[in-house]
Amino acid sequence: MKLVSDNVRNGRPLPAEFALGVLDQDGKVVLSSNRNPHLAWTDVPAGTESLVLLCIDGDAPVDASNANRADVPVAAVEARGDFFHWSLVDLPPSRGELPAGALANGVTPHGKPGPEVMLDDLALRQGLNDYTGWFAHDPAMAGDYHGYDGPYPPWNDERVHHYIFRLYALDVPRLDLPARFTCADVLNAIHGHIIDEAQLIATYTLNPALAPKAAKGKPKTA
Repeated sequence: MKLVSDNVRNGRPLPAEFALGVLDQDGKVVLSSNRNPHLAWTDVPAGTESLVLLCIDGDAPVDASNANRADVPVAAVEARGDFFHWSLVDLPPSRGELPAGALANGVTPHGKPGPEVMLDDLALRQGLNDYTGWFAHDPAMAGDYHGYDGPYPPWNDERVHHYIFRLYALDVPRLDLPARFTCADVLNAIHGHIIDEAQLIATYTLNPALAPKAAKGKPKTA
């Protein structure tokens, strides 16, 4: 199975229109257009009953207490963990692509509704992403964040972040998930049902000092 994109180049920086945050001309972080990127897939194996799409940042600092502070950086050597940006389930194998901006187009304070979502005439489900917890204590933004919300890594992070877009082919037509589910729930539910998988990895940073390095980045092994 192959995963391709008009927008995501493996090992290259993700265009800012597909991020939640972007640097403006003055080097300040502002909200971006937050569109989901175009993704398409081929060579789906026989026996596939449904597809699942995830987006995972594997470079999120485990301790975020220093995030976005002017007096101290988030050191590159600090412990890292996963930050989930997207889980889309119940995609039929007959569907061959997802257009850019089809399920996310702009920043939605308090989060997009879900989990049910329509894509053309398809009824799909999207889980909660980790901005649900990240914005929990911000009255202007707090809420349930379903679906895709793009990169917004700490602007003082000394590490370029890697964003994994991973597609799974499953042997079940519909995952057994709770009504309010997360990406972690999806990973648990697909265990034992994976026929094949494919991925693309993009980089992104809001640290002006790292932008040239991000542009020259190489793929990270997931």
